Amino acid sequence: MIHQRVLVTGGAGFIGSNFIRHLLLQKSALTKLVNLDLLTYAGNLENLKEIETDSRYHFIQGDIGDSLLLSNLLKEHQIQAVLNFAAESHVDRSIDSAEPFFETNVMGTLCLLEATRAYWKTVPPQAAAEFRFLHISTDEVYGSLSLEDSPFQESTPFAPNSPYAASKASSDHLVRSFHHTYGLPTLTTNCSNNYGPYQFPEKLIPLIILNALEEKALPIYGDGKNIRDWLFVEDHCTAIAAVLADGKAGETYNVGGNSETPNIQIVDTLCTLLDELHPRTNGKSYLELKTFVKDRPGHDRRYAVNFNKIHQELKWSPQENLHTGLRRTVQWYLEHRKWCTQITENKYSRDRLGKN
Repeated sequence: MIHQRVLVTGGAGFIGSNFIRHLLLQKSALTKLVNLDLLTYAGNLENLKEIETDSRYHFIQGDIGDSLLLSNLLKEHQIQAVLNFAAESHVDRSIDSAEPFFETNVMGTLCLLEATRAYWKTVPPQAAAEFRFLHISTDEVYGSLSLEDSPFQESTPFAPNSPYAASKASSDHLVRSFHHTYGLPTLTTNCSNNYGPYQFPEKLIPLIILNALEEKALPIYGDGKNIRDWLFVEDHCTAIAAVLADGKAGETYNVGGNSETPNIQIVDTLCTLLDELHPRTNGKSYLELKTFVKDRPGHDRRYAVNFNKIHQELKWSPQENLHTGLRRTVQWYLEHRKWCTQITENKYSRDRLGKN
């Protein structure tokens, strides 16, 4: 199914901006892409400089909680698909203050669903059948795994362990309910930990890279043995595009990177890559900057994602392995120091720990 006119919410963030570039830089039938973003601390229009002059691209600064704005945008641009990337996403911030996460991730998603449903009811039957609302979520809704547990499947019960994860689980339930109650053709993707270009430097991988380049401590929670399944963001974008095009309405698809790795190994690999690509002036390894710190409250031990469903039904699988993906990521940050400086000086003080 080809959607020519799409609304992307949260498109100035990490995953959203990568997805917008993915859509606009490839040959497609897309004629209009509307990016609605509030431009909070993690939203950055510098992420989209490459495509900002594309005649198909339209940026609107606004809130998914603004029902009138949403209604006008949907009607004005005759939207055929809504992709919801808008979310507060940093676990540490949710531990410090949970309320903003529920305002955006739950009430904002509810407002977006209501506005979309009202608009969807007004379009012709064929257009209504082809319409899609795609909600991008996280594997953290499933909780934590032991080393012996099987990876998360779409049927795994929700067991969120942080305010962030609870807010995303709530929004996932809302999306499901709008399909089963009202018939709105929704889709949900639950992805593992993303990494790659343009990631905001509160997350583990960019934090480690940038701290290392500035000769700062490389903070590692607890014993560093918490395991995550790492997904290169460009692979995630191809998965979202596949779900949008061919996913079955009402379904959920897990998206994983097939790269379960302990955080300490991620840090070691990054240090080794930096030793090769950008050696320290003192001749020592970046590994000596590693610092173990007090663990995060309620820190999930392991995530792992079974993506058999999206592979079997939509023929998707990740193309980047962890080694090549991390190398590409380190190289990108080395080549985009100006972007890094701007975002850290203007919007954020990196005195926090990375999400790991």
